[in-house]
Amino acid sequence: MIFIGKRLPLSLWLTGSLILGRSLSFSGEPIPPITAQAATSAEVTTDLYDVVVIGSEIQGVLLAKEAHASGLKVLILDPRPKPGGELIQGQMFFLDDVNDNHRRSLVQGEIKNLFTGYKAGTIRKASDFQRFYNHMIKDIPLQSGIVIDNLNTFTVDQDKSLKFMNYHLPDGRSYRIQSKYWVENTDFGALSGRLGSRRIPGMESLYKKKQTEPDYMAATYMLNLQKVHWHSLQKAILNDYPLTNVYKKYGSNTYANRHFATGLSKIMRHYTPQDKQLMLRGLNIINQKGGEVTINGLLIYDVNPSDPRSVQSAIAKAQVEAPHILNFFRLHVPGFTHAELNDLPEYLYIRDFNRYETEYVLDYSDLMGNAMFWDNVSIGGYPVDIQGSRSIPLGIGYGKPDHYGLPLRSFELKSYDNVLVVGKNVGATIKAYGSARIMPTTALAAQTIGIILGREQDKLLCDLDEADFERIHKYLEKEYQIILR
Repeated sequence: MIFIGKRLPLSLWLTGSLILGRSLSFSGEPIPPITAQAATSAEVTTDLYDVVVIGSEIQGVLLAKEAHASGLKVLILDPRPKPGGELIQGQMFFLDDVNDNHRRSLVQGEIKNLFTGYKAGTIRKASDFQRFYNHMIKDIPLQSGIVIDNLNTFTVDQDKSLKFMNYHLPDGRSYRIQSKYWVENTDFGALSGRLGSRRIPGMESLYKKKQTEPDYMAATYMLNLQKVHWHSLQKAILNDYPLTNVYKKYGSNTYANRHFATGLSKIMRHYTPQDKQLMLRGLNIINQKGGEVTINGLLIYDVNPSDPRSVQSAIAKAQVEAPHILNFFRLHVPGFTHAELNDLPEYLYIRDFNRYETEYVLDYSDLMGNAMFWDNVSIGGYPVDIQGSRSIPLGIGYGKPDHYGLPLRSFELKSYDNVLVVGKNVGATIKAYGSARIMPTTALAAQTIGIILGREQDKLLCDLDEADFERIHKYLEKEYQIILR
């Protein structure tokens, strides 16, 4: 008999609703009624899945892709109205590389193909990223705009399993689904925030004076411009070399080559936003060729990504601010004299929101001590970069780790044997999160987890031990060129 948990046989898991009756959950409590939207349907049946991913960020898509490739039945449900999240809807196209302290790349797995194209200049524009995303999500069922109505859990000796979900679509159609695994992949804890887990303290834990109210890193609204003369920008910065002179004139970390430019913080400090919720920091600029650029630099404080009104208000304010920023760039940034606004994003880049305790919470000491774990699913090495919040406007840096492991346990929601968290939901203290949050690091973890889900179907992930991972790491290296040891 195959077991999917420490105590629950697979046959019972699959047929529990029939054994206990369609009107009962595994705990024996009545399942809350299907919402009013279902009143027009004659009957709402229960669909069974192996993996249900909530949210369509690229990390969860990579997990779903690998699980689907292994023959598992996979479904992606996105509470946002359109799929793609930060990468596609938020157009966060400035991709942060991850290297060790010898400048060796730590980017591995499927996401490395995105970075290779990005560095070569073949993936720079929205259409290029959309093409990559579409390829990753091909043949995987996805529904957008869903609303979660009810969740039902089953508990044995304090080990919880999430079993059922009721949800509906904007057109009123309602569904009831059951899954072996559930994956939190949104940027606002749409699933994990409803499961009663303890929140990991955030930015507020860094204050010298204790504060009980949660605080979060600012969101970003990407700015797209056209008719930029890139060579003039690059030439102006190069003409002021050496770097000591460049930094003195433009601010620290100012740099430009044929593809990217960063810094210019001294210039940005002279810009006064129309709205106090916004701040223009040092820029990360991507040359998309043909005079088009996209810029990561406009911070928006106090955005609540779980509240659509807060998100839409932030987007509206940023779009009103964009023409003022354009005029400032025309006057003060080389190469932008004739720049114009290009198509602007429909969504934000959300860096930080509520994250919930996992079986292992990665700590700053793990990063700086180069900790490696027996259940590694990714390798990180990005600088500990804490972006600004309302209370810490300019952010804080806490150094650069060489390399460190991210264990599977940091992606397993505590006290649940079948709920995973991926992407920006990684279990890490706020300092550790400053590095672990970076997309290629969490993307590798998600892909690795997806592979393991498909290859290790005789056990729950939480039951895998050190001997299992010795074997897992060998086939990851041999068959997928993913090195985690």
